[in-house]
Amino acid sequence: MTLIAIAAETAAQHGSEGGAFPPFDPWHFPSQIFFLTIIFTALYLLLSRFILPRLGGVLEHRESTIANNLDEAARMNDQAVEAQNAVAVSIAQAQANARETAGKARLKIDQSIAIETAKIDAELDTKLSNAEARISDLRDEAMKNVESIATDAASNILAKFDTNAPKADIGNAVKSALVGS
Repeated sequence: MTLIAIAAETAAQHGSEGGAFPPFDPWHFPSQIFFLTIIFTALYLLLSRFILPRLGGVLEHRESTIANNLDEAARMNDQAVEAQNAVAVSIAQAQANARETAGKARLKIDQSIAIETAKIDAELDTKLSNAEARISDLRDEAMKNVESIATDAASNILAKFDTNAPKADIGNAVKSALVGS
């Protein structure tokens, strides 16, 4: 007999009565409670022996991975802070070295400028003293020429006025006039 035939026979027996819905029929309760107990026991054993331990292992692994990652992140953060501090120190040292090098270069340049300035000043002093000596020589020579020119001019003027004077007297007069001016 098939399941359909049994259901039809049962419906025929109870169909005329207009019976209750089969799951709510008290006649089916013992079999329902038996299978319910078997299914829940099997489900409990399956969950407690296989599924929940695996889930617990996965959760523990996840927690340990997260903790390890957080520890690694903290360690890397500490390393980054140390590296940043080291970079700041090296930058400060580089700046100090640059200032020191610039100061040395400035001092060296100032010294070379002072040496060059002293050389140029010495050359200019030499040229200036030579020029002053030449000017003095030229002035003395010009003064000699002025004296002779003035003496000749005075003699010519006196000659124009038909007056004669000795050349020595005219030279002395010109000398005294030039020294007085």
